[in-house]
Amino acid sequence: MTCRSGHNDPWYPSWADRPQVDLESEKYLKIWQGPQHPGVTGNMALELTVEGDLVVDCKVHVGYLHRGFEKLMERRKYMNCFPIVCRICVPEPDFNEYLFAAAAEELDGIEIPERAKWIRALTLELARIASLTMGLGGQAGAFGLGTIGQWCIVHRDYLLDLFEELSGHRIYHMYILPGGVRHDLTPGFAEKTEAVLRKIEKLMDDVQKVLFDNAVIIARTNGLGVIHNEWIDPFGIVGTNARCAGGTRDVRKDYPYLVYDRLDFDVITGSRSDVYGRSLLRRDEILMACDLVRQILKNMPEGPVRTKLPNPLHWKIPAGETYVRAESGRGEMGYFMASDGSEFPRRIHVRGPSYTHAMALFEEMIRGVSIADVAGLMTSLQTCPPEIER
Repeated sequence: MTCRSGHNDPWYPSWADRPQVDLESEKYLKIWQGPQHPGVTGNMALELTVEGDLVVDCKVHVGYLHRGFEKLMERRKYMNCFPIVCRICVPEPDFNEYLFAAAAEELDGIEIPERAKWIRALTLELARIASLTMGLGGQAGAFGLGTIGQWCIVHRDYLLDLFEELSGHRIYHMYILPGGVRHDLTPGFAEKTEAVLRKIEKLMDDVQKVLFDNAVIIARTNGLGVIHNEWIDPFGIVGTNARCAGGTRDVRKDYPYLVYDRLDFDVITGSRSDVYGRSLLRRDEILMACDLVRQILKNMPEGPVRTKLPNPLHWKIPAGETYVRAESGRGEMGYFMASDGSEFPRRIHVRGPSYTHAMALFEEMIRGVSIADVAGLMTSLQTCPPEIER
């Protein structure tokens, strides 16, 4: 079998033209990676068929979590759904909180206070930094640089300290509620945030030296897992995976929400979406998010942070349906919400990046990759398994 990992030639032949192989042949070996292997981003498993140390075929297996979030929400009142949505993606709970709240507000015609919009944007950008920082550490760890993984987890904890002060919780914050946010910023929050941002920026300088300037990392990641621009639409590729391939889509710019139309930033794009390029672009996204947080804190107006809602246990949302979207740290996330006028949502559907990235795309691009690079390639796609089992 010829290696098509991209190490020697970043161009992949058309998948439709690939020769069919007999996966039951004795020359192939079937092995499993996961569901708890450190090279898999959570409770999912890869069924790999290999020839020597090259992957011939891969089947992604999910179902180890059995969450069923969407069906659970059909049997709960709107406010009772709220503790569920933040668990759809553990590293990025705040985007799910925002989308659920925004969908309910749009259906019920609720306008949130201006200050609440700024605080929501602040929360989402802090969540983006925390998620991308942890992901960058996981990417380094997948190639044996565990030190960077430890650095990144520590700095994520600094951000979780801010969330704990803001909401009382470190992981699932349940801070962005329908009508606004739970309460205002605590005294001195801006100063504490600035101190954390400086630590993050210093970390990115260290990561540049140890990870991106590392000759071994460059050799292993350049040309690995190339995503071409023409794959973006057929596979529904979003976020940094798409922007690194030359795509320009960013929900914050294309469909502005909250206060993003009042912030000064440009969409960061690349010209080569391989593991190295995607990681480098995420480093740049972290630095841009730091700048956005500073802009938000500088321009945030005074005022109330929450609109009074009906009795949350008897809240009936008018019949209708809507779709709202946001740019999470992993790409576009969307919530479809349908109401029949009762106290229970008729249907909630979550569109996250993980399904297309980790299953449809990954199963194809993994063929021809060395076993040693499977973990690094999977991590580079930023998968969140609970989001698949929604």
